[in-house]
Amino acid sequence: MPLGVPEAVDRYEASSYRHSVAFRGERPAGAGAADALARAAGLLAAAGWEVAGPEEEAGGAVRRYVLTARHPDGNRIELRSDDGSPGVRYGGRTPAVVLREPAESRRPEPVRTPGTVTPGFVLCYECDGLGACDQCGGRGWFPDRPPGRRRCPACSGRRVCPICRGGGQLAVSDLSAYQQGYYPEL
Repeated sequence: MPLGVPEAVDRYEASSYRHSVAFRGERPAGAGAADALARAAGLLAAAGWEVAGPEEEAGGAVRRYVLTARHPDGNRIELRSDDGSPGVRYGGRTPAVVLREPAESRRPEPVRTPGTVTPGFVLCYECDGLGACDQCGGRGWFPDRPPGRRRCPACSGRRVCPICRGGGQLAVSDLSAYQQGYYPEL
């Protein structure tokens, strides 16, 4: 059975993924739920799996059982069955895997330098000619607890400097009195 597209486990840089599968089968005729799961426990233990159960789940008029098995390589299997039907629910998942190495975060090259400023303009006082948001370095996000990323509060995920909007420079004629305070030479 093909596993298909993996599910995202977290959204950290770089994201990690795992495969999960679930299907339903049936116990052999005459085999009770506890007996079938006990047999599965024996087979899994003999194959090197760490087995917990089968354990009876609390509650309900029908007795339900669960068996959990973990392999040293990180794979996990869970089997569930009850005495009310011949069905057995099988579930399994692989360990989380990072599909690619995290990209090294580097600040981008500035779009303007003191030598490339257009006449009548000054370097942006916020990003100093970078053009990208100076808080997040142009990524638009910061690493955070799951789900893994937090939007940059300075640029709101736009990735560019909120003052010059990515230009790296500001027109002197458009500067407010407050902004002119950043440029004593004017």
